[in-house]
Amino acid sequence: MASKVRIVSSIRARVIIVCILLLGCGLAFGQQKKTLIGKVVPDTSENSSVNVQNISARTGTITDSIGNFQILVRPNDTLVFSAVHLKRKTVIINDSIYYGTSYIVVPMEVFVNKLREVVVQPYNLSGKLTQDLNTLKLQKDVSAEALKLPNADVKIISQSENKLHDADHGKFFYYYIIGAAINVNKILNRLSGRTKMLKERVEIDKKYQQTQDIRTSIVDSLFLNELKIPHERISDFMYFCEVDKQFQKLVSEGNQLLLWEYLLARGELYRKNNGLE
Repeated sequence: MASKVRIVSSIRARVIIVCILLLGCGLAFGQQKKTLIGKVVPDTSENSSVNVQNISARTGTITDSIGNFQILVRPNDTLVFSAVHLKRKTVIINDSIYYGTSYIVVPMEVFVNKLREVVVQPYNLSGKLTQDLNTLKLQKDVSAEALKLPNADVKIISQSENKLHDADHGKFFYYYIIGAAINVNKILNRLSGRTKMLKERVEIDKKYQQTQDIRTSIVDSLFLNELKIPHERISDFMYFCEVDKQFQKLVSEGNQLLLWEYLLARGELYRKNNGLE
């Protein structure tokens, strides 16, 4: 009788162990990971990378150039999608996503950073630069000239001017009490034509800088609306003016009215030559 009781107890123990193992396997199976494939669709033409983080499993990835991604997930995991130019988005891996599909599409909205209103009136500013400069109190000048530092008044020359100075500075001959010396460097640069070439380069740089000064002094809206020059053609139009001797003369004279009249006429000729009418 005792032997039968021991056998029954042993069978019950085995059944309990098997049930526990089966339950553990079921739980383990329920927690299996799977690869979720998806695509982020931002509400913008910009397709830069988006960070995809599984904050439950502490893993992550980054979308490719067109928004595709893949990441390991489990039921009830939380995915967070973020990018500088997009609003942060959270997706919960519920049963319909985990068991029902292996591919999801994640739409995201553009993030617009609104700046606070800027008030200029408390500082007695009108918003007009030319008017405010006359009334604005500046701090004490701490420039090199004001501090009277050595060589503060020396003009900073361009690279081309520096090369020309190295090639052609000084006299051809130097006479001393005990003899004389020849400036071989200057003579060779003159004979080889390097000095002439450098002088031409300096002039080209000066013309280019003058053209850039005129370019920056005119707002783009005047090029577009008055001169009718497309934005992508503005640099080419300025070069078209730069090579004209009349343009250089007007720039050197500093007559803004005559220069503007010239630009209007030159703009009409440029549009005609390039089929922009």
